[in-house]
Amino acid sequence: MLFGLFFGDWTILLVLPGMIFAIVAQIMVQSSYKKYSKVQAPAGMTGGALARRMLDCNGMSDVNIEIVKGELSDHYDPKKRVLRLSDAVFHGNNVAAVGVAAHEVGHALQDAKHYAPLRLRIALVPICNVGSRLAMPMFLVGLLLSAFVASSNGSLIGTYFMLAGIGAYALAVLFQLVTLPVEFNASRRALRVLTRSGTMSGAQLAGSRKVLSAAAMTYVAALATGLLSLLRLLLIASSASRRR
Repeated sequence: MLFGLFFGDWTILLVLPGMIFAIVAQIMVQSSYKKYSKVQAPAGMTGGALARRMLDCNGMSDVNIEIVKGELSDHYDPKKRVLRLSDAVFHGNNVAAVGVAAHEVGHALQDAKHYAPLRLRIALVPICNVGSRLAMPMFLVGLLLSAFVASSNGSLIGTYFMLAGIGAYALAVLFQLVTLPVEFNASRRALRVLTRSGTMSGAQLAGSRKVLSAAAMTYVAALATGLLSLLRLLLIASSASRRR
């Protein structure tokens, strides 16, 4: 019964489009980054240099920049007010590196301006971290109880566990939803600054825009997959209830 209700039932087909979308989006990011990492940025403009200049020009000289390991591991830490750039982005004198660095500075600018969606995302992080870890274990425990415990109490407890798992998963999906405007806004801020700087040609700006647009699609894909997975959990819980 468990196999039919979760691992091998037709509802798995609901998630496949989101998974395919996510894979395609990731391929697009890698392809765009690789392509535009070969297009040189204006002389002397590395991702690290651009980020430092953008921060200083916006009165954020107190925000430090650190180099981190990994590819496309770049991020802004609002708690420590630190901008972390991968080695390739920090030292890269190319359109892709400059675009990624500018995007992360966009997050620092959001923090400085108390951008509401970013504030909300920061507030949701601890809750969603716990929820994402507990969601599937709670749901599976509930599914097991509903499938194999014959008593009405066991079935009721199983339902409660499944609902708790669904609620926890919904929090993770909410986090993905809030992330979308945060990421799109950071990219808009980045492109606005790059355009106003007047140092990049139209073709170079277009390259940075394509890299950032491809990266944004990964967040759209994550949200789509999350929503479809949430729908699947609801359908499985409903099916388990009818089988009792």
